[in-house]
Order: sequence, then structure tokens, then C-alpha cells
Amino acid sequence: MDLLHNAVRPYAWGSRTAIAELLGKEVPAPHPEAELWMGAHPGDPSRVRGADGNERSLLELLTADPDGQLGPRVAERWGSRLPFLLKVLAADEALSLQAHPSAQQAAEGFAAEERRGVPLDAAVRNYKDPAAKPELICALTEFHALAGFREPSRTVSLLRSLDAPALSPYTEMLVAQPDSSGLRALFTMLITLPQTSLSSLLPQVLDACVLHVKEHGEFDLECRTILELGESYPGDAGVLAALLLNRIVLQPGEAIHLPAGNLHAYLRGTGIEILANSDNVLRCGLTPKHVDVPELLRVLDFTCGDMEVLLGEEVQPGVRVYRTPAPEFELSRLDLAHETRINHEGPQIMICTAGAVVLTNARGEELRLARGESVWLPASDPAVLVQPDGVESAELFRATAGTD
Repeated sequence: MDLLHNAVRPYAWGSRTAIAELLGKEVPAPHPEAELWMGAHPGDPSRVRGADGNERSLLELLTADPDGQLGPRVAERWGSRLPFLLKVLAADEALSLQAHPSAQQAAEGFAAEERRGVPLDAAVRNYKDPAAKPELICALTEFHALAGFREPSRTVSLLRSLDAPALSPYTEMLVAQPDSSGLRALFTMLITLPQTSLSSLLPQVLDACVLHVKEHGEFDLECRTILELGESYPGDAGVLAALLLNRIVLQPGEAIHLPAGNLHAYLRGTGIEILANSDNVLRCGLTPKHVDVPELLRVLDFTCGDMEVLLGEEVQPGVRVYRTPAPEFELSRLDLAHETRINHEGPQIMICTAGAVVLTNARGEELRLARGESVWLPASDPAVLVQPDGVESAELFRATAGTD
């Protein structure tokens, strides 16, 4: 059991309070802090702080002893690569509208860019690696997001409620074909509008949203979101694309799984995010960064309907597991009021998000985790006893590799 020292990513959309407060640092932070990374991603690997006080990169540990650190099952499938990355994500502003490729799409896209000689650090590079990037976000605070294409009939109701004449031709496209194919056609048209057409349509949509909000219409939250995005990203086609997506509000402990091809944007809030150890992002809008529309359309999944909100399956008292099909990861939430035994054959990362806990392994070694601290548990330490320390209850999140 080793404490982790983790990197904080200072993206502009981050919070100056959430991560700093979690880590017990000065609030507000001197600059926005967006993500706390826990894992072995080459871009910012965690460092393991051993009993002697010295630190080593988690990447070095995995390379030196993949079987001992990851366990035979994980090492056989993933080599010396930790398949998941755990994050605390804190957004005060909207992230870009984006989707991630499947494993096959990522492998094909990466190989194609390698053949063309596109540098890995090029601004126009889509694929940083040949891996998929499914993810799951679990709310720590109220968490707002756009995710997945809304049921077409509901989108038609939204567009009609805006009553903007310039929107009418686009609305009727979806009326004529209210399914995934109709969504693909409408989305493609909106995202590829010439700038002159976009400059004419978008202000009318925003004016209609203002009126809808003033009249306390049925789609008040959706319209407020479009107005916020329009103010932050003027003239961006992603604002129109956002009209087609589910508007989601998660309460603490609720989660959504974002598989390959799911178009989404996190809007605001703090959450625990777990994802495959990849850096592949196809952006749609709400960003000044590179947008490759043909490649985006190749990976997007236009399956439509409500996004399932996951509450976690209680596998033992106080322990909930958020099940997904992703083989790379599994996230568990532990609400601890008494000692709990955890047994797992693979690697684990735990972070304490409330209270404090004491971990005891099979050799009787103890480690105290305060709020904001995280620990690396190698596969060679499969069993651990966790109990609150000096408090009535505590909260932990645990990342493990998924199962097939």
C-alpha cells in the first residue's frame, strides 16, 4: 500500500475552489484546477510515495513488475499498462462537445495518421494512441452535462416550442424522419452550416431561447443552457448541436456511462471520473481546438433516447459498484460506517472524498488516508480492511480493472 502523489491539470474551464478544497490547500487556488489525475497515463503519471519517503513513477513500477503490480489476468491482457485512469474532475465552465472512438476506430484512425506522418503533438492530430476511451462520471456535487441524442419526438417538441421561423426547415427534417438516421442528417447539416448561414440562424435561436425562458416554457433548462453556451462560444455550431442532446442533472452518487461514440459535454460540477487509459478525443464544437467533422461523423453513435442514470449495485453493505460493459475499468463507491473487507485480484486505486480511513493489509500494515489522499494497492495486496478513522462515516471511491 503506497500513498500517491498526483498531478493537477490546470485547464481554463476548471474550478479555483473544488480540487484545492478537497486537497486541503489554499482556497481559491491561484489558477483554475480542472482535473486531478490518479494512474499511470504517460502524460502525467502518479508517483508512489514509499515508506522510505522516496517517490517513483507508477509507470516505472508497472514496467518493472507487471505481474506483481497488475496481477496475471490484467498483465496478460494489457501488458504493463494500467488500463484505467481515475480523476477528480471539477468544471466551472463547459468542456468541449466531444466523443471518443471505439477500440477498432481508434486503431484504424491511429494507423492512418501514422501513415500520413502526422506528428503526435500536432494540433490537427485526432488519435494520440490506438485505444478506446469509454468513461463514467459519478457526481460528488450536483453535476450538469449534455450527453447522448435526445429522443427525436422530444427534440421536435423543443424546436417547435422555440417558434423561430429560421429553424422550421431543420425541424421538419426531423419530423419527416424521427429516428437515428434523421438525427444524423440534421446533426450533419447543423454542424456543417456555412458561416454566413450560421451567423443568421444562431441569433434567432438565441432570441427564441430568451423568450422561452421569460415565459417559463417546458424546456427552460435546455434553453438556459443554449444561452450560456451561446454567450461563451459565439458563432459556434456546437451551440446548435447542443439542441439535440439530453440535458442531465446528476445528484451526488449518481453516474452516467459514456461509451464509444456518445456525444457529450460536461457543463459544471465536481465528480469522480474513470476512463480507459487513452487520450483520444474527437471534438464537435464549443472549443477553439481542432474539429474534424468527417472523422467525428465516422465515430458518432446516433442511438437516441434517455441516458441511464446509474445508482450503483450494492454488493455488500456500504459498497456500490457502477457496472458498465467497459473491460478497462470498474468504479465502486464505499460509504463506510464500520470496518469493511475488500478483496480484489487486480490493481486498485482508492481516494478518500469524505472523512478519513485506515487501511490494513493482510500483513497487518496500516495506512491512514485523509480526505483528498489516494493510495495504490497492487495485485500482490489483494485483501484490505478499511475502517473510518475518528469519524462516524467516510467515503471512498475505488478504481479497478473491469471484467470481460
